[in-house]
Amino acid sequence: MRSHYCGQVDEALLDQQVTLCGWVNRRRDHGGVIFIDLRDREGIVQVVFDPDRVDVFNNAEKARNEYVLQVVGKVRRRPAGTENANLRSGQIEILGVELNVLNTSETPPFQLDEDNVGEETRLTYRYIDLRRPEMQKRMQMRAKVTGFLRRFLEDNGFLDIETPMLTKATPEGARDYLVPSRTHPGSFFALPQSPQLFKQLLMMSGMDRYYQFARCFRDEDLRADRQPEFTQLDIETSFMDDNAIMGLMEAMMRATFKDTLGIELPNPLPRMPYSEAMHRFGSDKPDMRIPLEFIEVSDLMANVEFKVFSAPAKDPDSRVVAMRLPNGGELSRKEIDDYTAFVGRYGAKGLAYIKVNDLAAGREGLQSPIMKFLPDETVTGIMERT
Repeated sequence: MRSHYCGQVDEALLDQQVTLCGWVNRRRDHGGVIFIDLRDREGIVQVVFDPDRVDVFNNAEKARNEYVLQVVGKVRRRPAGTENANLRSGQIEILGVELNVLNTSETPPFQLDEDNVGEETRLTYRYIDLRRPEMQKRMQMRAKVTGFLRRFLEDNGFLDIETPMLTKATPEGARDYLVPSRTHPGSFFALPQSPQLFKQLLMMSGMDRYYQFARCFRDEDLRADRQPEFTQLDIETSFMDDNAIMGLMEAMMRATFKDTLGIELPNPLPRMPYSEAMHRFGSDKPDMRIPLEFIEVSDLMANVEFKVFSAPAKDPDSRVVAMRLPNGGELSRKEIDDYTAFVGRYGAKGLAYIKVNDLAAGREGLQSPIMKFLPDETVTGIMERT
């Protein structure tokens, strides 16, 4: 039904006849000449209909947004000054000689270039939402990434093995979704939260390199990082130590980023022991783009009279740390109180602050409710380290 995708028609096809299928992205009537921007998953191309071909022109007049069309036409260069540098097809246009309306459309509930469409509306009309260029690009990128990952893993000896979807409940981190059994009334299958047990069985059976894009189901409340249904790349190996596994996964990530995004990742990727990450950042996944590192000040606080600091500073199981916060002097008292409550939820005993209003003024340029408890040498030491 078509010879090319709309977004792939360019100057290489000048003077050739092409057959295109797609949706009407926009229709314009310019004084007897009709322009239709025809859209498919690869992009947009401009189709021109002139009144010399009466039947074709009349059909083009009736076309509306989101009509599905088949167009046969000749590729020609756009008139000077009408080029569109934002489109791959922006140097050419199609002179339409045939037009078939494959399907009509009611007025869409929202325009594809509309920014403020509510989530409920988008999900109700998901088939329209997925026509938006940004959504199609995401789907294409996802397909490109998964395809590359499959090739990489298979080139490294991994087997794509599907594991059962209907299984029994096992202890996991969330509640199971249950499916009633038709043949055994009162019994239920559980949908897998992960293929953990099955891939371990595969290792026991000698399938020493396994992978699959596994569908996982977890009956828990929806959050930004939690979904009841999701897909994960699941991998298991035998007879590989930790360094070999990390090396293979690093190679996979480097190759994936280079192939799909053209980004060169460092080789090797930076590594950090868990103990170092927790000691320096208090997190096992520190964001190294904005490293807010703990600065040890226990030794400075050990001999101050204020026991709120001296007691944990002397306790071998506790520590007192400082953190340099860029532009922290602009924080309001309420924001500081919110941070205090936040760190308390993660086990911190408290959060004190020193605002640096004028570093050159020394102690006089600092603002903090704890300044009266700290001797000059302690304050100087904190400033030097941070």
